[in-house]
Amino acid sequence: MPNSLSDFSETTFEYNGKRRTVFRLGTGPAVIVMAEIPGITPKVASFARRVADNGFTVVMPHLFGVPGAEPSVGAAVRSVVPACVSREFAAFATGRSAPVTHWLRALSADAHETCGGPGVGAVGMCFTGGFALGMMMDERMLAPVLSQPSLPIGFSNKAKRSVHLAPDELDAVKARAADGICVLGMRFTGDKLVPAERFARLRDELGDAFIGVEIDSSPGNEFGIPGNAHSVLTEHFVDEPGHPTRQALDQVLAFFRDALLTH
Repeated sequence: MPNSLSDFSETTFEYNGKRRTVFRLGTGPAVIVMAEIPGITPKVASFARRVADNGFTVVMPHLFGVPGAEPSVGAAVRSVVPACVSREFAAFATGRSAPVTHWLRALSADAHETCGGPGVGAVGMCFTGGFALGMMMDERMLAPVLSQPSLPIGFSNKAKRSVHLAPDELDAVKARAADGICVLGMRFTGDKLVPAERFARLRDELGDAFIGVEIDSSPGNEFGIPGNAHSVLTEHFVDEPGHPTRQALDQVLAFFRDALLTH
């Protein structure tokens, strides 16, 4: 196992015939951390450590890629191609969720039983960015975070406004939002993989329960954020007080604390 993950314990979890490696770190209520393409990179692991340091048990499933490997173009291609064609991720589908969310909900239930607390949090990034929304079908999910939710892939108006849920799933999510469960989402304004229309749809459907954080990456922006910035919490994260990505990280951690540690 690469040194970047040497402080995590490595276990497995199986549901419905599918077994995956899961990395764990920390104590306290569980937070499911779902990596972006190309996988659990050192910066994803660094983010997970920050979550653990705030009083949580990080539960980080290995969904694709090589755990601990540095990101590269080659690694991204090797991860994204199989993921895009996998039926589990339903990368191009509108009007339904990714089947992998059923496995993730089972993982979430197991983590809650093991770690205790009022419920579970989750953060998805990029390819996995919207999975936390589907995980809200389980009432254990109290703090879903959507960091640059990129699925479904597509540039039609329908794809841009899709939130990767079936109509009945969306109704269930809206009911939970009406009961007081908030959803935190974040994106860079220039990110074409996460269209503004998707956040507009989330606001339309969830109202004030959707907390949308949109970080300015337009030309000439105050912080010099590049127009192609995508990964809010990892690759394009700048650990400086006052930087918008640092503020976003602080907001995520506060979101988890408020939902999982104040009960």
